[in-house]
Amino acid sequence: MAEFTVTPWEVSGEIDYDELMKKFGTSPIDNKLVNRISKYAEPHFMLRRGIFYSHRDLGKTLDEYEKGKPFYLYTGRGPSGMTHLGHIMPWIFTKWMQDVFDAELYFQITDDEKFLFKDGLDLEKAREYAYENILDIIALGFDPEKTHIFLDTEYIHHLYPLALRTAKRITFSTAKAVFGFKNSSNIGEIFYTSMQSAPAFIGSELGGEPTNCIVPCGIDQDPHFRVTRDVAPFLGYPKTTMMYCKLFPSLLGGDKMSSSVPEATVYTTDTPKQVKKKIGKALTGGAVSVEEQRKNGGNPDVCMVYRYFSYMFEPDDDKLKKIRDECRNGERLCGQCKMELTEKINDFLKKHQEKREKAKDKVEDFMLRD
Repeated sequence: MAEFTVTPWEVSGEIDYDELMKKFGTSPIDNKLVNRISKYAEPHFMLRRGIFYSHRDLGKTLDEYEKGKPFYLYTGRGPSGMTHLGHIMPWIFTKWMQDVFDAELYFQITDDEKFLFKDGLDLEKAREYAYENILDIIALGFDPEKTHIFLDTEYIHHLYPLALRTAKRITFSTAKAVFGFKNSSNIGEIFYTSMQSAPAFIGSELGGEPTNCIVPCGIDQDPHFRVTRDVAPFLGYPKTTMMYCKLFPSLLGGDKMSSSVPEATVYTTDTPKQVKKKIGKALTGGAVSVEEQRKNGGNPDVCMVYRYFSYMFEPDDDKLKKIRDECRNGERLCGQCKMELTEKINDFLKKHQEKREKAKDKVEDFMLRD
């Protein structure tokens, strides 16, 4: 089996998501859970297709919700650059969860994390990226009455006591075992997971009683939340419920879109020309010639263009199946798929960028302040 690495700060190799689920000890979001959610709304296509595919304690939290006990949502963003589609994907699902369950959302912007872990990034630049990223969050249409965005360094008066109580329960040996810290790791890195744990408890603190928290996010964040869940009972909070998604792929292949490879990454601020150029170079499952593809068909399973349709840009299951079938039987060529995907992405970005511009006047409507 090919080796792969998935941590909160590094993703490499071809990810076997079933193997990763076993490695982390999470459970599959099976049809039984999807059917339970379908009592409240038609399941989001990311659930139906197994993009959000793994969880911790989702069934228990739904049990309590059905007894009249609400939950709040928590997700986040590490501001090390401009927002790209890989960041947007789980936020779209988080908004759906907020809409369906009428839930409060706490949105953490971890400027401290990126300063501590990313070489060459100072706090001022991380803060600049943070407010650029916030525009993209607002542009997705979250409810301003129920969405609370905060930067760690600016909301520290509320976060720090929770982080301290968390930190006191985490030993250095646990941190080393979970995160692989070395003697060369700075002490801020070692403390940081306490800051990422704090928002899992902030809704309980602000609400005045222990309340369940669901965190929709990429499965690469699981190490942080294993620690969070271990600590929670000692602090008087429910164990955090997790809903994990697969990682949004790079255009050039690989399982995670990355800002460090801009030619394989579609940013929310890209122009139509930039998008067309990037999609034109995407890895596909096409044959070496038109004739061979017409004869033998293509392979959508290894095609990044098809994955983009599946993960975000074709929510209609019947239409997605048609694309897949036409690819396999040679009716559809890669050029057609690239052209259609380019149009869909540019249409999305045109609307998003208009909303993003309007969001500049709405930032304070969403911000939690000390």
